[in-house]
Amino acid sequence: MKTIKFLVEGSSPEPYLVTFTKDGDSLNAFCTCPAGENGQYCKHRLGILSGSKQFLVCENKEQVSTIQLWLLGSDLEAALRELAEAEHEHDHAKNACHKQKVI
Repeated sequence: MKTIKFLVEGSSPEPYLVTFTKDGDSLNAFCTCPAGENGQYCKHRLGILSGSKQFLVCENKEQVSTIQLWLLGSDLEAALRELAEAEHEHDHAKNACHKQKVI
């Protein structure tokens, strides 16, 4: 199993810890922010997965590209793709509902 950790800036005075672990095709991402600890949407994890270094307050910023490579072909990549498709369908349905309300 491989592990990479990042410190990220958040709303707390202390940085949060984002940990990525890769074991075969399985990629896991954990964050110590309140949302991450509750299993909810976490902008820190998703930011790093998308290649953003915006929140990073650590010296290993170059390892973000390694995380992106780990994502390719992983179970997490498939889950993120499904999420993006569901969000697109949700937006489409929301727009259709709005159009019906203005008729």
